Amino acid sequence: MIGVFDSGFGGLTIHKALITALPDHDFVYFGDNANSPYGTRDPLDVLNLTCGGMQRLIDEGCTVMIAACNTAAAVSMRWIQQQWLPALYLKDGVKRNALSIVVPTIEAATGLDWYEEKRLHDGVAQGAVVAVFATPRTVATKTYPFEIRKRRPDINVVQQACPKLAGAIEAGMPQDGLRALVGEYVAALLKTLDGRAPESVILGCTHYPLVADIFAAVLPAGIPIIHQPETTAAALIPYLQKHPEYNVGQNGKRRFLSTGYSPDALGLIEKFWGAPLAFDRA
Repeated sequence: MIGVFDSGFGGLTIHKALITALPDHDFVYFGDNANSPYGTRDPLDVLNLTCGGMQRLIDEGCTVMIAACNTAAAVSMRWIQQQWLPALYLKDGVKRNALSIVVPTIEAATGLDWYEEKRLHDGVAQGAVVAVFATPRTVATKTYPFEIRKRRPDINVVQQACPKLAGAIEAGMPQDGLRALVGEYVAALLKTLDGRAPESVILGCTHYPLVADIFAAVLPAGIPIIHQPETTAAALIPYLQKHPEYNVGQNGKRRFLSTGYSPDALGLIEKFWGAPLAFDRA
């Protein structure tokens, strides 16, 4: 089974793209809504909560877990992959892996695969500016500037923290309020760039695709937005083909779990998903 973990509802943007790309595969979604958002939490809190979420997915039978939360991925993924999962393997001998949505996002931004062995596409032009909108914790890790510049030192990465946006989306803030928040953060980034428009934009929080239309309306016209749901789904398909040992299951099973959420957010989620979702209490 494939598990998708997020701090709340934002990871449903990733989850929907994965189900669309792999409709026969077994999936379980776990949203830690009771502790959302992660973006303003201490790194140790994020690590502990992420490990708890991954363990919950393992308890459901998942052998491939996707951290569909940029903060969780940026803070925790290296330790989970290099320390936590190997320790679990020594205990029970079950092969598992945790994947990051950050990797395919960086591949999309640079046009290079993660190991820089081959060019995937042209990426952005030399000297381009890539803007990253993310939570304060994701911004503080500097994951996107570091990994993008390591592969493409010619790209200038500018980050903009959006401390209130994920929480506002999670709480079901009306569209007018969300547009005001997004406008505030876009204006702050453009001020940093002295009014220059970036060549591309990364929405570095999986909640943000839920308001991607607002970003597109507020940003200068014509700026391409890198959508993490599509890039993640495109990367997972060949990964599973290369790793049949994880035996993720192809019976079309679905389960949705949450630690608790505000009912006010359901309207936005159902509008995005296209149908009501039944969550079990985790």
